[in-house]
Amino acid sequence: MSEVLGLNGIEKTYNAGKPNEINVLRGASLQVSAGEVVALVAPSGSGKSTLLHIAGLLDTPTAGTVRLLGDDMGSLGDGRRTEARRAQVGFVYQFHHLLPEFTALENIVLPQLANAVERGDAEARALELLGTVGLEARASHRPAELSGGEQQRVAFCRALANGPALLLADEPTGNLDPGTSDTVFQALVTLVRETGLAALIATHNLDLAARMDRTVRLENGLLV
Repeated sequence: MSEVLGLNGIEKTYNAGKPNEINVLRGASLQVSAGEVVALVAPSGSGKSTLLHIAGLLDTPTAGTVRLLGDDMGSLGDGRRTEARRAQVGFVYQFHHLLPEFTALENIVLPQLANAVERGDAEARALELLGTVGLEARASHRPAELSGGEQQRVAFCRALANGPALLLADEPTGNLDPGTSDTVFQALVTLVRETGLAALIATHNLDLAARMDRTVRLENGLLV
């Protein structure tokens, strides 16, 4: 399998050189390959979200390298990093953050339009993704008309709308009941498998983590 994400010796320090200096990451390294679903397990406050933001090019490390599809992201300027993030990284959070005034279909179409995709092609892609997660019949519904699990499945589809190589998810089922959580997780894995992308999914749910390809733990700023 080809490497999609490569983190090597990632360090992140806040307030460096000051009395209140905080070393969040202390040399974390990880590789995630195409078609692989990796669980990231970590206690609250351990730097999990910081690691995901660095992996997703939303933040830069104090030291270490981030490779995306073999390219060293640290060697790129801000503009190129932004382009790489938009084209190659999809994000899913614990709360769906759907735009309430738009339908499920429109929420998935909009990021594609921002990426210069023709509307007809964008709508076809959105319907295909909704079908994959069993929501094609809900395409015209606004978020308030959808259940929590349905909203999160739409958020997954939106994250994958532009065909990224890497999906990063931060507690994507954290605010759902166990039954809904299982349904949503299965939808996520189906999308990942069918698109062949790499996925790094942070979760507190050890049962879900055990169903992924492998689990890494963030302990004392290192991935083990």
